[in-house]
Amino acid sequence: MNFNFSQTIDKKAVFEQISAILKKENFTVVNQDETRPWGGFFVIDESQACAFASKFFPHLEMDTIRINTKLSPKILVVAPNKRLSWQFHFRRAEIWKILVGVVGVKTSHTDEEGVLQELTSGTFIQMDKGERHRLIGLESWGVVAEIWQHTDSENPSDEEDIVRLQDDFGR
Repeated sequence: MNFNFSQTIDKKAVFEQISAILKKENFTVVNQDETRPWGGFFVIDESQACAFASKFFPHLEMDTIRINTKLSPKILVVAPNKRLSWQFHFRRAEIWKILVGVVGVKTSHTDEEGVLQELTSGTFIQMDKGERHRLIGLESWGVVAEIWQHTDSENPSDEEDIVRLQDDFGR
């Protein structure tokens, strides 16, 4: 995917460009939210999860990460100098690939935030179930491909499976 935006581009333009690229790549967006105070996201049709994983996570073997039939493919968009909540999940691990920009990521196995890691385009990171994590926008827009490894086949994870330990936006 070829993104071309700088730190000065506005949110609407960033989302329009990502939307156009996803369409060109034949990914169907089933939900899009650009109202998040930290940026927003695009949810890709679950029926395209294998194509999404092949495109962005070619090093992973689907049989080893797929507990059930869902991977919940998503594109996260984090604005410059914004942070997602310090959080963890009971029913999923997350795997990210940085597509655009340099983003900050903090992880920890305790409630205390870990050291800031600066991850560049092309970098992969995986957070285990229960591992605390936070995505941070640095000087420019960051775009991250995400898939979930659902850890409970009887009760797959969803957006309610977020335990926020700290949130800049009071959620």
